[in-house]
Amino acid sequence: MTHGHGTRTRSRYFMNKKGFTLIEIIVLIVMAGIIIPAIVVPFATGIRGSKKPEMVTTAMYLAHQKMEELMKFNYCRAPDLTPGTYILPAPPIANYSWQWVISYVDNDLSTLVASPGVGYKRIIVRVTDPESNTYEIYAVVTNFQ
Repeated sequence: MTHGHGTRTRSRYFMNKKGFTLIEIIVLIVMAGIIIPAIVVPFATGIRGSKKPEMVTTAMYLAHQKMEELMKFNYCRAPDLTPGTYILPAPPIANYSWQWVISYVDNDLSTLVASPGVGYKRIIVRVTDPESNTYEIYAVVTNFQ
């Protein structure tokens, strides 16, 4: 008799214990399936976009490097500041390209002129990153002492 009574006590013990039902587990899985992507997608997008600032910094570094190289020459120095469009030598970092354009400009610094007598040369350096985004800087060299 003790054996039968002990079995009833043990089964009541397990009946009074709370656990998760199948319905609760299914609801939890469905909610997790909705909430987790909403949390993870912005992080994944941020990680993919984290390369962009690095490319911008590299492109601007290359542009400033080339500009510094060109700005060390005075107005009359040939052929380094001869008006024209140049692309060689290639930049020292792979998958980037650059171009620099040297032209005579008027004193408003934006109107192109054919004559070297105006006293201004505008240098524009453009760098293109691996994603084909172009970055541009410019400077002006004068013939005035």
